[in-house]
Amino acid sequence: MSGPLYGSVESGGTKIVCLLGRSPDDIVARTRFPTGEPGPTLARAVAFFQESAAEHGLPAAVGVASFGPLELRRSHPRYGFTTDTPKPGWTGVDVRGTLARGLGVPVGIDTDVNGAALGEGRWGAARGLDTFVYLTVGTGVGGAAVIGGRTVSGLVHTEMGHVVVRRHDGDGFPGNCPFHGDCLEGLAGGTAVAARWGRPAERLSGDELRRAVELEAAYLADGLRSVVYCTAPRRIVIGGGMSVLPGLLPLVRERLTEQLAGYPGLPEQSADDFVVPAALGGMAGPAGGLVLAARAHQEAATPTPPAPGSVSRPAGETAPV
Repeated sequence: MSGPLYGSVESGGTKIVCLLGRSPDDIVARTRFPTGEPGPTLARAVAFFQESAAEHGLPAAVGVASFGPLELRRSHPRYGFTTDTPKPGWTGVDVRGTLARGLGVPVGIDTDVNGAALGEGRWGAARGLDTFVYLTVGTGVGGAAVIGGRTVSGLVHTEMGHVVVRRHDGDGFPGNCPFHGDCLEGLAGGTAVAARWGRPAERLSGDELRRAVELEAAYLADGLRSVVYCTAPRRIVIGGGMSVLPGLLPLVRERLTEQLAGYPGLPEQSADDFVVPAALGGMAGPAGGLVLAARAHQEAATPTPPAPGSVSRPAGETAPV
C-alpha cells in the first residue's frame, strides 16, 4: 500500500499504544507501555516515533485518541489539554502540544471514544456510513456521535454514559456514578454490574447471568432511545468488554424496538444491522488515531476555516469518515 505513514497514539488510563502505519492492516511499527506520569509517558511516545524514523522516517502527522475529559475547542488557549480528569497527575496536561513540539509534525486529537468511532467508521462496523453512533460499554459507558462524517463536540465532547434512564422494576441497586447515581453508566457500566452482583460480569452464571443480561439490555436500550431520537443514527455500533455478554446485543435490539414503540416507524431501526457489535476490537482506538492523523495532515496542507454551527471540528476533522 502506498501513501504517507501516519502515527497513532491511543492514550488510555492504564496503557499507551503507539503505532506507525497507514491502516489496521498496514502497520510497520508499534509499541505498548503503561500510562505513568505525564512527562515521561509523553516523552516515551515521542521517542517511539523518533526511533522508528531511522527506518521509516517521521510520520506525516500524528493522531491522538486520548482519555479525557479534553479541551477540544480549537479557539481555546488550552486546546488539546486534558481538563479535570480523574487520572491522577494528568489534569491540565498539554497532550497535543507536547507531541507536536517533540516531533514537529501536525497532531490531531480527540477523545478515545471518538477515536474508536472514527476507526469503526473507516474500517469497521460502520464503514461507508457518515452518520452513526459508537457506544463502548466497559468499566464505564461512553459514546460518540458521528454526524455528517464529524464527531460531535461543542462546549465539550459528548457524554452519553450520563443520560437519564428509568430504573428497571425490581432493581434495588442505587447506582454508582459519583455525579448522578443511577444514570446509564451508574446502572449499566461494568463497575456497576460488579457492585450489584458482588463480582464481575464475566464470573456470573446461570440465573444471575440471565438476570444481569436482561438488566443490561433494558438500561442500554433505554439510554439508546434518547440517543436515537437526538442524533438519528443510521447504525449503532457497540463495543467494550460488556458487549460480549452472551445474548446481550440481540436483546438490546429487541428492547430498543420496544422502547421506540413504533415511532417514527422506520424499518431500518428494527433491522438486524441497526445495532451491531464493533468489528475492530482493541484496534478501534489506534485506527481512529490514524484517521485523525490523516486529517491533520490534510488540514495542514490545505487549511480551511471552521464551519459555522454547533458541530465543531476537533483536529483533523475536515472530511467525512
